[in-house]
Amino acid sequence: MMTNFLIYGATGYTGQLITREAVRRGLNPIVAGRDAAKVQILADELGLEGRAFDLSNEERTREGVLGVGVVLNVAGPFAVTSGPLLDAALYVGTHYLDTTAELGTFLHTEAADAQAKKAGVMVMSGTGWDVVPSDTLAARTAARVTDPVSLVLALKIFVGTPGERIPLLFSKGSMTSALGFAPFAGSVRSGGTITTRDDSPTRSIDFGAGLEEVGLAPMGDLVTGRHSTGIPEIEVYVAGGVPIPTTAPGSEVPDGPDAADRAIGRARVYAKVTGRDGSTAEGLVDTPTGYGFTQLAAVEIASRIIAGDFTPGFQTPASAFGPSLLEGIGDSHFIDL
Repeated sequence: MMTNFLIYGATGYTGQLITREAVRRGLNPIVAGRDAAKVQILADELGLEGRAFDLSNEERTREGVLGVGVVLNVAGPFAVTSGPLLDAALYVGTHYLDTTAELGTFLHTEAADAQAKKAGVMVMSGTGWDVVPSDTLAARTAARVTDPVSLVLALKIFVGTPGERIPLLFSKGSMTSALGFAPFAGSVRSGGTITTRDDSPTRSIDFGAGLEEVGLAPMGDLVTGRHSTGIPEIEVYVAGGVPIPTTAPGSEVPDGPDAADRAIGRARVYAKVTGRDGSTAEGLVDTPTGYGFTQLAAVEIASRIIAGDFTPGFQTPASAFGPSLLEGIGDSHFIDL
């Protein structure tokens, strides 16, 4: 079994999905987190090494990531966890990955580019549903236009069949991490720079079942889209109208969607790229829903790096592996419009 791979936050909802997928694929990850008892239970169950350390202790964090080639951070909120783990990884000279969707974390990871290149390691945020589908779609669509100058992305978290029940779509951890989006509300990229709009623009997007309204959202694609395509004008939108299922009074809120819920529906991303001459290209990407996709994508990216497929510095899914990365993750596929 392959080793040299540490998952921090392995005992959480998403962490367990990723850890079990890694084991299924023949990897031998070290499971890590701050709660020693929980880490040991998971390590014993799966026959893996466990490490417990609190990220508030810089020395312990550095010790915790020693001797591993890849650190995958799955512990949110990433506004709290990404800084200490990224700093420790760069200090000891190991690759850093995380599954964040928080714009602030992408900005922090991007700023580590020079240090990562000096250390000869790769750093990448967004190894899950956001931003792997949107980033690879952006790169593929941009390649269909001469001299692309603007990019519009729209994310639809859940695409269901009429009459199909709405499953639980969010874990407790994701709901907590969502607070990290608030400081960046209204963010767009204009003239190559991330700035803030005072209004709240909407668009009508067809994800394949007719036009629907989407609202502006401060997603990590404002960083990755620029890095992967060079496009200076980027706006990202998210479709609303997805209810968050509630539980009966007095019942326990589940940690996240179970296997049955994860199997319901699909997720889609739309992209439109405009060239300097006014020409346009549009496309969609269709994937499994968020958590099911994330467990596959994060392990796929980590396994590639373990095998020596990486480029030092800050990278995005598309800049490191190209748009074809997407088509090797589950039954995901592109639809050129």
